[in-house]
Amino acid sequence: MSTKSNLTEIHTAVLLFGFAGLFGKWLMLSPFIIVLGRVLFASLALWIFIQFSSWNLKVTPPKNYLYFLLLGLILSVHWASFFHSIQISTVAVGLLSYSSFPLFTTFLEPVLLKENLELPRIFYALLCIFGVFLIIPRFELSSATYRGVLWGLFSGLSFSLLTILNRKLTQKFSYLLIAFYQDLFAVFFLLPFLFLLKPSFQLQEILLLVVLGVICTAGSHTLFIKGIKGVPAQTAAIISSLEPVYGIILAYLFLHEIPALRTIGGGLIILGAVFLISLQESRSTPHLPPAQ
Repeated sequence: MSTKSNLTEIHTAVLLFGFAGLFGKWLMLSPFIIVLGRVLFASLALWIFIQFSSWNLKVTPPKNYLYFLLLGLILSVHWASFFHSIQISTVAVGLLSYSSFPLFTTFLEPVLLKENLELPRIFYALLCIFGVFLIIPRFELSSATYRGVLWGLFSGLSFSLLTILNRKLTQKFSYLLIAFYQDLFAVFFLLPFLFLLKPSFQLQEILLLVVLGVICTAGSHTLFIKGIKGVPAQTAAIISSLEPVYGIILAYLFLHEIPALRTIGGGLIILGAVFLISLQESRSTPHLPPAQ
């Protein structure tokens, strides 16, 4: 397959990652129910795909299933806070505040992986903080933007933890297999909310959840993993940092959301810092995991 095809696959995957944020506005459901639908249909789609591929679902040693269980819990928290951030604010605020997750990675990695804290990454992390401060018009809980940023930052923190913990498993298993088990175990954590909240579904909502799970989750993960096999890690890092950009453009086209000037300014700073961190990280990492 040509490099051009690989680049198209990565761009399409990242576009779908950004597109997922719009479902937080289209679905008038609890974030827990949205994420339940997402992981349920994603795990089903990935299971079907794996059945027709050469991958083996068996995990050895069995203790790794406990590790996947923990990752499923963290994934549930990450996506629930992500969609809640978007629901109470805007797609732009949710995506940009979540995208600051490298800020948390910078300080969590040295603690969890016993790695050195590099000076350039501290500088980029401070840039992220400055960008986040610019997005917030006023630091009051009455501000929807402020609350949206707080939930987005929490989503970024949980995603940072998820990414760091995933690194161990990527040495043994494919990203697709990891994604399948994370989604599957997330279903078990979120299923009780179906009985607690007792939501009523319309056909349109079910169809949207199918699209979110199958296309924007399972499909995007598959495309991303397929694409990164044929391009340098630095290129994949650059494209991955476009996720909020694609999401904001799609929110403008489909939801007519126009970000405030301070959101755009803060977002540019955050994206610049994220791009530099991702670029630096890709120089020492052969392949990058899916962004969302």
